[in-house]
Amino acid sequence: MLSKPVICVSSSSDLKSYEEGRRISLPASYGLAVSAAGGLPVLSMEQRPEELAELCDGLLLSGGEDMDPKWYGEEVLNSSVTIDALRDAHEMPLAKAFLERRKPILAICRGFQVLNVVLGGDLWQDLPEQLGFNHSDSRLRHPCKAAEGSLLYGLYGGEFKVNSTHHQAVRKLGEGLWATAWSVEGIVEGYEHKSLPIWGTQFHPERLTGPYYDGRTPDFAAYFAKFTAVCKQKV
Repeated sequence: MLSKPVICVSSSSDLKSYEEGRRISLPASYGLAVSAAGGLPVLSMEQRPEELAELCDGLLLSGGEDMDPKWYGEEVLNSSVTIDALRDAHEMPLAKAFLERRKPILAICRGFQVLNVVLGGDLWQDLPEQLGFNHSDSRLRHPCKAAEGSLLYGLYGGEFKVNSTHHQAVRKLGEGLWATAWSVEGIVEGYEHKSLPIWGTQFHPERLTGPYYDGRTPDFAAYFAKFTAVCKQKV
């Protein structure tokens, strides 16, 4: 038996066409954050969600392109919505497989949105057009307020800064979720599940720790350490 919890990390793609077919890729920051926290990261490769949910102790739903809004009953709003249909087709059953087994899930950016939709919520498709807010700037660090009693509050207090590289956001929360953090505009930046070991953020904590840490925010190493500790309880 492995002493480290095995964390399935959902795969991404650059959406380009290649002679050999679709290429699977993911920023190294996810694996580095999981590994530094004591976990063993395994890339999903868009294959066999049920078997991965049986094998792995937890799931990290990573960032990337937009979901098809058909999954929450809408049509594409405008050209800013970039869909990865093949990823949707794998990631939704992957999330459901871990949910059915009540295993820990950490959701980040796109993953935060995917899990919300899987649980019956919906999204703002384009923040600049629909709400007039621009949160898609990798240089930006903005204030975030956390709810008392939440995981984020326990680790970082009631207010701290985070990064911001998204043009969509959670609108209606999915079943069982409660909002735990917000931007100053009221955009949901964090949530937790009321009864399952599930939490997530709209911002990218994997870019706010390790070699990517720049001192302008809290170090989110403790956030990943908490997740791997919960996953280890299942080992």
